[in-house]
Amino acid sequence: MRAVDLGEWCEPSFARHETFHPRFGWLRKAYERNDPSAESVFHRSDATVALGVGKNMVNAIRYWSVAFGVLAPYKRPGDRIERYVPTPLARAIFDEGGWDPFVEDPATLWVLHWNLLQPPCLAPSWWVAFNLLDAQQFDDTVLAECIAEAVRSFEGWDNVVPGSIKKDADCVLRTYASRSSGRQGLDDLLDCPFRDLGLIEAVEGEARRYRFNTAPKATLPDEVIAYASLMFMARVSPGARSISLARLARDPGSPGQAFKVGERALFEALERVSTSDADLSVAEPAGLRQLHVNDSPAPVGHKLLGVHFERAADVRSWESMVGTRTSELKKARQTLTEQSDTIDVLRATSHVAAIDAELLLLEGVVA
Repeated sequence: MRAVDLGEWCEPSFARHETFHPRFGWLRKAYERNDPSAESVFHRSDATVALGVGKNMVNAIRYWSVAFGVLAPYKRPGDRIERYVPTPLARAIFDEGGWDPFVEDPATLWVLHWNLLQPPCLAPSWWVAFNLLDAQQFDDTVLAECIAEAVRSFEGWDNVVPGSIKKDADCVLRTYASRSSGRQGLDDLLDCPFRDLGLIEAVEGEARRYRFNTAPKATLPDEVIAYASLMFMARVSPGARSISLARLARDPGSPGQAFKVGERALFEALERVSTSDADLSVAEPAGLRQLHVNDSPAPVGHKLLGVHFERAADVRSWESMVGTRTSELKKARQTLTEQSDTIDVLRATSHVAAIDAELLLLEGVVA
């Protein structure tokens, strides 16, 4: 297993899913039912009714919505319990008139999968599985030991319970692969959308043995590969305008590792994107394949992500969504500030805190 600074990528967060893998509709439900300026739906006394699930599933939905980057926690001064605001990406996807509110386009699942593994990753066992597991075939025991070894090698994560790692390993497999044998219910077979990505498959003829599917992914759009590549470049090489495809394919945290695609598949996808976007080019100086970008990588990545969804449906561009939402929030903040002497001051303060938290997220994506 490769040595890596796990703390650079992940938070020490284990078994917070309450043994529930992400289900169809959970992320959209979290987005729709959460009121950023009020008490979090997850902490309300009627949370089970509002979300239509049991108590443990309420906690699981909260965890997954934050882990996938749909909601971001924040606190007002004096708050003991966190509140949540939608992230810019969540608004782009799930808002009315958004890119894919009902998650009908596989590209949305690929983007959410990528987002799950981004720092600060709240699913370290998932990150280890995709970035550090070298075994050609594995079961939950092999995966759990790989996670445990990664945790042991990182100083400061000494209190992780082995049982939590075991639960995580089992949940990783249930997120991406149907059980090849053993106990499984109908909902285990039908209700996890990320199995449709085909990232982990059962080994034929071997009970409860799995392997990563490294074949080309028919449902993985070129623009999503370009988006992930540029976001990775922005993170690992701040200020750079180029990166080798070898790094994009093999480095921990790279799109090649997250999507389980090789350098050739990355090269072909990025080359296709570059033919229609002047900001991007792929070159082979001295035989070394490199991705070049003419502007800051992150904004170009967001633009290209929007290109896919704009082509798939009549929806707003990324730039339009960010600009419109920022203007709406600033206008609402000014109104609340001006009227705070005539309306409920506490209520106004809650709204302003939520607005400030979301504006901070929006500023981050345009930087």
